[in-house]
Amino acid sequence: MRILGRALREEPLILGISIAGSAVYGLMTVVAAEVIGRVTDRAIVPAFADGRTTAGTMGVAALAIIATAVLKAGGIVLRRFFAGLGQYRLNATYRRRVTRQYLRLPLSWHHRHPAGKLLSNANADVEATFWPIAPLPFALGVVIMLIIALVSMLLVDPVLALVGFLVFPSILAINVVYQRRLSPLATRAQALRADLSGVAHESFEGAAVVKAMGRESDETERFRRVAHQLRDANIGVGRIRGAFDPVLEALPNLGILVVLLIGSTRIADGSLEAGELVQVAYLFTLTAFPIRAIGFVLGELPRAVVGWRRVSAVLDATGSLPHGGGRLGGGGMAAELGLRDVEFAYEGTTPDGENASPPAKALSGVTLDVRPGRTVAVVGPTGSGKSTLASLLVRLVDPVSGRVLVDGTDLRDLRPGEVAESVALVFQQPFVFEDTIRDNITLGRDVPDDDVWAALELAQGDGFVRERDEGLQAQVGERGSTLSGGQRQRLALARALVRRPRLLVLDDATSAVDPEVERRILAGLRDASLPSTVVVVAYRRATIALADEVVYVEGGQIRARGTHEQLKASSSGYERLITAYERDAAERAAIEAKGGDSP
Repeated sequence: MRILGRALREEPLILGISIAGSAVYGLMTVVAAEVIGRVTDRAIVPAFADGRTTAGTMGVAALAIIATAVLKAGGIVLRRFFAGLGQYRLNATYRRRVTRQYLRLPLSWHHRHPAGKLLSNANADVEATFWPIAPLPFALGVVIMLIIALVSMLLVDPVLALVGFLVFPSILAINVVYQRRLSPLATRAQALRADLSGVAHESFEGAAVVKAMGRESDETERFRRVAHQLRDANIGVGRIRGAFDPVLEALPNLGILVVLLIGSTRIADGSLEAGELVQVAYLFTLTAFPIRAIGFVLGELPRAVVGWRRVSAVLDATGSLPHGGGRLGGGGMAAELGLRDVEFAYEGTTPDGENASPPAKALSGVTLDVRPGRTVAVVGPTGSGKSTLASLLVRLVDPVSGRVLVDGTDLRDLRPGEVAESVALVFQQPFVFEDTIRDNITLGRDVPDDDVWAALELAQGDGFVRERDEGLQAQVGERGSTLSGGQRQRLALARALVRRPRLLVLDDATSAVDPEVERRILAGLRDASLPSTVVVVAYRRATIALADEVVYVEGGQIRARGTHEQLKASSSGYERLITAYERDAAERAAIEAKGGDSP
């Protein structure tokens, strides 16, 4: 009832019109029975008795029937149109709210919830929540109709009305039992829909891995298991409906038979008119299907409740990143960066997204200062916390303790959107939208083409764009399927550069391009008149050599900092790492020089 009440508060006018139309329908249904009864007594029966009738009498009877039919049809139109409109508006409203909540919640929350479940929350669960809204006005109109019908029956004949008092509550009681039996099965089916969506999403995302590893049959079997579980759950729902539907369908018809049986005996003894029996029987006939509308609503309420629980779990989720009202000044100048005793830990999760194991620290006691305009290379072994550090600098996550400062201001004290205006991050595996090259770079912002081309030239991406006939308007396919890995990285880099960020963070953002292209990109960044402080997560010696300073990270802590030569002499961990990179590069170069294949 809270769900239905929420829907009525969200769309009071539209659903109010629908309910009014349903009330007109219910009222006209009863009035139609009254009209049929009077026409029977005053026109039909006398015509049979006298063997003749007048055109005027039949004309009035026809007009009365047509008038009630037109009003009833008008009620149906209002009910159906506005009920559907209200339902679809509610679906759209809550899909937007769920999506906005997804974007508002931090990445730590998303790490605990599978993508398939989130897709189901925004789609199937929202639809399930508000599915009863369409038949709801019909059901309310039926309630009004039943009340008026029972009163009308009482006024016509209390004995026949007693049949209605027994049949209608019996139908409602059976519906209640039906709902309770159906609820656990509907809950399981709704949960399995989310599981199936999750498996499908994962299969599509990992299509390349599945095909490359020859695991198509295994993935098909995994999908089949969940699909069959959902099938079995839906069959269970169908069985319950199959058991109850015939009973609910038979009761009103049984009531009609009882009315006709009792009514015919009362006509014979003169205590009931034929028109009155026709009126009551007609009411039973008309209300037989509409009463089932109540069953439709009750039958879908368990699914709606399950859907709402899943949707509200998202809407009520906490953990959004706090904001203040601060702004960053220094327009057109590189940013000053500072970290003060920063710690961060990733939470362990269970398959259902709940916290499980204690969080493991990714960074601990990190303190760092970077002067404006400097280029700093962050180097360290796998799992040392480099990417976590990059995420903290652009505030994808907040530290558990400590502060991240830009121009001396804690990022948590800035107004929403301020960090994104001044700081840009380019990932190692960039996301490319199924759109044009231009829109992937500008992301919908009003940017002149000259600035777009300048960003592409700086990212060494203008060449492959100019080769395309459509140029900036070329479509790149889903996730940039028409681009190579290096081209996607250069496109993502241009996306960051076109905004002229004051702090540019590159998380191994040139790993997919060849060393010569990488050298030109980094040299261009160094020589360009960008107002940027650059932090680059680096592996290659050429990348590190272009940095003003190197920060060596290991075990979530800064172990050393200085120039490349200083760290090679003073840090054994850094020296082993760099030597390994250089040795690997030398071996590859020697193999390529011999024309062989690298191992």
